[in-house]
Amino acid sequence: MRIGPVHLTACLMALISVAGAQTSTPPEKVSQTKTTTQTQETSPMVLIKTSQGDIKVELFADKAPITVKNFLQYVDDKFYNGTIFHRVMNGFMIQGGGFTKDFQQKTPRASIKNEAANGLKNDRGTLAMARTSDPDSASCQFFVNVVNNAGLNRPSPDGAGYCVFGKVVDGMDVVDKIKVVPTGTRGYFENVPTQTIEIIEVTRVK
Repeated sequence: MRIGPVHLTACLMALISVAGAQTSTPPEKVSQTKTTTQTQETSPMVLIKTSQGDIKVELFADKAPITVKNFLQYVDDKFYNGTIFHRVMNGFMIQGGGFTKDFQQKTPRASIKNEAANGLKNDRGTLAMARTSDPDSASCQFFVNVVNNAGLNRPSPDGAGYCVFGKVVDGMDVVDKIKVVPTGTRGYFENVPTQTIEIIEVTRVK
């Protein structure tokens, strides 16, 4: 796998095709700024405990209600516990939430509507949903932008964009540690960390 800045144009061109078993395209499901006046009800927090450290995330329920509700259901179901960051691209994003430590894909619930028209940008530190070329195909996999990825904002790259639904408020040092881990190829999958980056558990903070 490549380490170092990713050529964004090449990544965005690859977004047009369905992922299938491929992971060489930008954030896809394999197989398949917020204001300070938001209330606690519209800004739930979750803690992502990883083998590299903790990442605290604020969720924008007022801007992406369907997406946040979906994500929190996976959290409450403990779906993410024991999964991994299976795709890491320094200069682009880190993606996880769909595979176990032995690289078995988990079975997600039904896909959700793309809420990328909410005005939130795929800036550094934001969380967004992974999907295929079908705009409404996001389910469980998510990614953290490690740079400002303007090319993922609606209407780019395919007229739909990628839905941002949260932002790291503590632990970007952990994200930055993950983004530079050595990566390689595993079967059909590219950009796979050569050391397991486990998502130990994801829990609600409030």
